Amino acid sequence: MILYYVRHGDPIYEPDSLTPLGQRQAEAVGRRLGTRGLNRIYASSSNRAILTATPASEITQKPIEILDWCNEQYTARSMMDIDPKTGTYTWCFNIDHHRRLFNRADVRALGMQWYRHEAFAALPFEKEVLRVEREADAFLLSLGYRHDRESCLYEPVAPTNERIALFAHQGFGLLFLSVLLDIPYPLLCTHTDITRSSVSVIEFIPRDGIVIPRMISMSNEGHLYKENLPTFI
Repeated sequence: MILYYVRHGDPIYEPDSLTPLGQRQAEAVGRRLGTRGLNRIYASSSNRAILTATPASEITQKPIEILDWCNEQYTARSMMDIDPKTGTYTWCFNIDHHRRLFNRADVRALGMQWYRHEAFAALPFEKEVLRVEREADAFLLSLGYRHDRESCLYEPVAPTNERIALFAHQGFGLLFLSVLLDIPYPLLCTHTDITRSSVSVIEFIPRDGIVIPRMISMSNEGHLYKENLPTFI
């Protein structure tokens, strides 16, 4: 199985939609994925994610299946904080204080249970991490792969050659990819990013009776280069 994780295009947050550039990005990523063929298309219940998925759905003639648990509004409630420098509410990975904490040796030593560090005791990180772990594991099991969190492996209970696309968000996506790949969130969110309309590709290939998902491309903007659209870099 190949899983494509796609962040929505350039957004209008109020009301929830896409800018004209975001719509062009959606059309570009739709053409990109459409040429590869998709077996299933999923999207967050956010309108900007659904609009980004729509061109791919039209090209491939596959319906968009809505996953409300991927909506970023839930993750934002737990994984954001006040930046003391600006006084604004933002993602924890954008705040210097948290970025430093996330990369401390004693936080790293806790691995996937990083949220149990005393520095995060007053923050609701744990509840959201466990929610996304639970939902992500159920989603992957529905696709044929059972997650064994103790060994950080997947059991291919019903492996397929399907190509699956999930259209969602940046803040949610960094947490989702963390729990999917068994990479501690503090490392993933401070050392990587997901740009608008970019495509991250994860392969689930059984070897010796197990699956260790591999990220073979992250935050790729090749479709934007092809269409001569602005890119992040």
